[in-house]
Amino acid sequence: MTSAAPILLPEEFNAATYFVDRHLGEGRGEKIAIECGESRVSYRQLHEQVNRVGNGLRKLGVRIEERVLLLALDTPEFAASFFGAIKIGAVPVPVNTLLKPADYEYMLHNSRARVAIVSQELYPQLEAVPRERLRYLQHIVVIGDAPAGTLAFRGVLADSSPELVAEPTHKDDAAFWLYSSGSTGFPKACVHLQHDMVVCAEHYAKGILKMTEQDRCFSVAKLFFAYGLGNGLYFPLAVGGTSILWPGAPKPQAVFEVIERHRPTLFFSVPSNYAALLAYSREPEFDLSSVRYGVSAGESLPAALFHRFRERFGVEILDAIGSTEALHMFIANRPGAVRPGSSGQIIPGYEARIVDENNQTVKQGDIGNLLIKADAVCSHYWNQHEKTKDTIEGHWIRTGDKYYQDADGYFWYAGRSDDMLKCSGVWVSPVEIESVLIEHPAVQEAAVVGRADQDSLIKPLACVVLKDGSVGTAELARELQEFVVRRLPVFKRPRWVEFLPELPKTATGKLQRYKLRQGSRPA
Repeated sequence: MTSAAPILLPEEFNAATYFVDRHLGEGRGEKIAIECGESRVSYRQLHEQVNRVGNGLRKLGVRIEERVLLLALDTPEFAASFFGAIKIGAVPVPVNTLLKPADYEYMLHNSRARVAIVSQELYPQLEAVPRERLRYLQHIVVIGDAPAGTLAFRGVLADSSPELVAEPTHKDDAAFWLYSSGSTGFPKACVHLQHDMVVCAEHYAKGILKMTEQDRCFSVAKLFFAYGLGNGLYFPLAVGGTSILWPGAPKPQAVFEVIERHRPTLFFSVPSNYAALLAYSREPEFDLSSVRYGVSAGESLPAALFHRFRERFGVEILDAIGSTEALHMFIANRPGAVRPGSSGQIIPGYEARIVDENNQTVKQGDIGNLLIKADAVCSHYWNQHEKTKDTIEGHWIRTGDKYYQDADGYFWYAGRSDDMLKCSGVWVSPVEIESVLIEHPAVQEAAVVGRADQDSLIKPLACVVLKDGSVGTAELARELQEFVVRRLPVFKRPRWVEFLPELPKTATGKLQRYKLRQGSRPA
């Protein structure tokens, strides 16, 4: 595998200059940077909006290194706010749009943001928090109709100059935060630096996807999600391409409509959404002919989904793995070299190790803990000193994922470190059982967790969502158990099968296994 050339950036570097301003000097001023419904934003217009936001934030008292909370839908205003804050050396903090008021109260305290930029539709979630409890927040800027006591985003832009010189930040200055959701407790803020987005764009967008300015990118994963932020914003801006934004919910009908209307060349989604798209049909068939590749991340893509999607739509899905801490992908399948069911091979420019509990490299084919070395890894978790030391070890970061590597260098996901099951004295990967279950023609999605039997021994429980809203039966449960046994050793046979209308997931589409583990034990 070829190694990547080192990425050389000047010491003085501002990401907004690289991702936005640069295109005017390179002759792309009139090219469309963002499409969103009927809206079209050229690179020149985006440049001016970024400058107006930056100047507006300065007038509101925002200084270098201070955080700006960004609770916004996927619209051009998100892009202008994100890079407008970065351009003045401030630190935008995009947050999950599907949380509750208590979560936003925590994030406003944790980030000490003095300004929050909020979409009109999401404002009620902030309004529900009494202002006297928000010690640091001084201004709320609303995208859309601004209620009393807030500022209108359009007014802030109108009153601000379209000219702005970028703050001379260092390439290792903080550029933005992203909150990494955990299965328990409050989320951790990953502090990302000015150079991190460039690293991901060079190694993955350009290096693996071969993205160019002719590409049009549509991401089902939203911009507040590390995966979506790259796919839907800074990847296309890195190459002078076009971002296609959709502020609505990623329901199959809406996703297909966006693809057919805007004709993206690259489509980014998550396994659960690919499953939902496959479960949705019409006559005539949906036209995905503009899409040269689909990309998947967030959780492992079962081989059965890969094959079904390619057979139906003629689109190859490139599965990969990344994390909020690493900002984007570090292991990926590449065009023409996909191994369905695997996460792919290490991306040139990154390094990987699989180690045992004593931090020793495991033998090829053995399951261990995945460590990654990447220059886009966050510098630390904000105000989480011990957690930072537990996770980031010098140049290496513990991903929390169990993996093994085959003889050809492909990495195979075996679950989260706390998801592995020990059955009959042998470590069992839930993903292996799930990949078999999803091959059954009646199954749309499957998740496997451990439950204790009457002897307090851990056995696999299969939680299954059927296609077309079908109702599960005891007969089908037995059929699925035998279906697994025909392909896997008998100790990997699900002890129980539960049929659910849907699987519990985070806002970014990741399976919440802990909720399945907490459920009542089946009979």
